[in-house]
Amino acid sequence: MTVLADRHLVLVNQGFRQIFLADVLSQAGSQVVLIGLPLVALVAVDASAFEAAVLAACGTLPLPVVGLFAGAWVDRVRRRTVMISADVGRAVLLSTVPFAWWFADVTMIHLYLVALGAGVLTVFFDVAYQSSLPQLVPRERLVEGNAALQTVYSVAQTTGPGLTGLLVQWFTAPFALVAAVVGYLWSAACVSLISVREIVAERSARRNLGREIGEGVRFLLGHRLLRFMMACSASLNFFGGLGAPMLMVLLVQDLRVSVGTIGVLFTFTGLGGVVGGLLVSRVMRAFGQGPGICLAAAMFGVPPLLIPLAGQGWRLWLVAAALFAGSVGRVVYNVSVVSFRQAATPPALLGRVSATGRVLLAGTVPLSNLLGGVLASVAGPRPVLWVAGAGAALSFAWVYFSPLRSMRELPMPDVATSAEPENVPTLSTAEVKR
Repeated sequence: MTVLADRHLVLVNQGFRQIFLADVLSQAGSQVVLIGLPLVALVAVDASAFEAAVLAACGTLPLPVVGLFAGAWVDRVRRRTVMISADVGRAVLLSTVPFAWWFADVTMIHLYLVALGAGVLTVFFDVAYQSSLPQLVPRERLVEGNAALQTVYSVAQTTGPGLTGLLVQWFTAPFALVAAVVGYLWSAACVSLISVREIVAERSARRNLGREIGEGVRFLLGHRLLRFMMACSASLNFFGGLGAPMLMVLLVQDLRVSVGTIGVLFTFTGLGGVVGGLLVSRVMRAFGQGPGICLAAAMFGVPPLLIPLAGQGWRLWLVAAALFAGSVGRVVYNVSVVSFRQAATPPALLGRVSATGRVLLAGTVPLSNLLGGVLASVAGPRPVLWVAGAGAALSFAWVYFSPLRSMRELPMPDVATSAEPENVPTLSTAEVKR
């Protein structure tokens, strides 16, 4: 289908329109799960703090455990089928919670299994979802497409907590999850209507799964531009993981901020994400792709330096300013980097490269969470927040002191449609436009 440059993708691209519509309620459903499942544990089951922590771990553990396998598997099958199966699977799993609440008792073992199963399915869905976009949208409009989807996510972040609170108040915590079930089924229905032909590796081209996983890792880490972006992203994630738990400690224990006020402060994260989604295309056009990524990394990393300055009274709003400005930079940075990675990756490697990136970046967060806790036990939360802010602010150096700084247009390979990854030239062989 011919895409008109002056009209939005939702209007002119059938495949993107279905993905967009699927994303709207799917993201809302995911926000309900993120808040609703712990509420079921704490309110309906009377879980302890340790049990609540284990429940959270069950939701995040699947990515580092099965992420690389998911990437290789997604490259072997139709991504649309993976997304539909994952949506339906998550809907079925979550529906067991209100069913058990109505007919029997909800137990923590039940919730652990639901969180673990939904987490695994989410990994497969996210890898297939991110890998499918380059086959639905022309490369020159990937930034626009990713920005639109990121804006949906940010709106869900902003409205999700309040919506979930109302649902829990009206229907009790277990039955609030029905909203997530409806969202996932809606997503599956929309994805099933996508009619774009997918590029899938032929059976004769498939090899040992371990070798295929290795190809994705080697492509990402061996790419002369992507490895700088990966290093910057890993650094931002590491220092973000160092400071995020300490922000809650600072607000609750040191500043004695009420729960309602904390909720208001964190809505600025979603608002900043919406603004970032609207600005990303303008930033890339005004500064160029490479300099735009460098600027976005600084916009992402510098605002956290405001957080350790927070105090009582007006100084509390320094937290809101940091969350808002940092979220604007985060969305501009993430959309730009992901869009370039999608455009630069051969179609046969999209799933593996996407999964490799997610696993490598997610792997730094648990380590930094632990380190932040150890440092805070010795020095307190505010010094840890200073370290986290300084580290995040300096993370942009990975991309600034790289060839990206002078590349207004990033080089793109002549991506072939062959399922054989070794037949597709990598970006390192493409001509650089300065």
